[in-house]
Amino acid sequence: MTPARLFFAVDPPEAARTHLRLALDPVRALPGAPRWTEPERWHLTLLFLGAVPREVLPALAAGAAPVVGAAPPMRLRLAGAGRFGSLRRPSVAWAGVDGDVGALSALAGGLAGLARGLDLPVEDRPFRPHLTLGRWPPRRAADGTLTDRLAGYRGPAWPVGEVLLLESRLGAAPLYEVHHAYSMGAAL
Repeated sequence: MTPARLFFAVDPPEAARTHLRLALDPVRALPGAPRWTEPERWHLTLLFLGAVPREVLPALAAGAAPVVGAAPPMRLRLAGAGRFGSLRRPSVAWAGVDGDVGALSALAGGLAGLARGLDLPVEDRPFRPHLTLGRWPPRRAADGTLTDRLAGYRGPAWPVGEVLLLESRLGAAPLYEVHHAYSMGAAL
């Protein structure tokens, strides 16, 4: 049985996606732009787990409910933009996050603790909330300054209502299948 490629994420609502999509329109077709991700696939990854053995999935799914349920109510907004990689060799274009980022980071830490408790490997680096907008293919002309044009971007705020446990199915256009949806504040 093949392992599941899993991650926990928050999906921005349609209004936030549309607002950001419209802000991106002026830079989408510029020379050196990244390969843009479709807005329907935009999400804020809280914890990427990679390959998870299928037999661990029930414990992971059950253990996440109290972690997410104990999280306080949050409001977030997509704000600003940046890149991973250097200006000359950018790799990922991203939108930043404003609002209750401290609570979001604590939630991501709680999910990471759950995963470690199940002996799942977790990256040992600080959580940086962001939404991946696109990727620059290697060995192609890239303009790392494009994201600078969105530095002042501020989208609409929204209440975070749920966290999703998603499985990534690889292919020409990766698909995300929802395994579980957890309500925020369900333990209150």
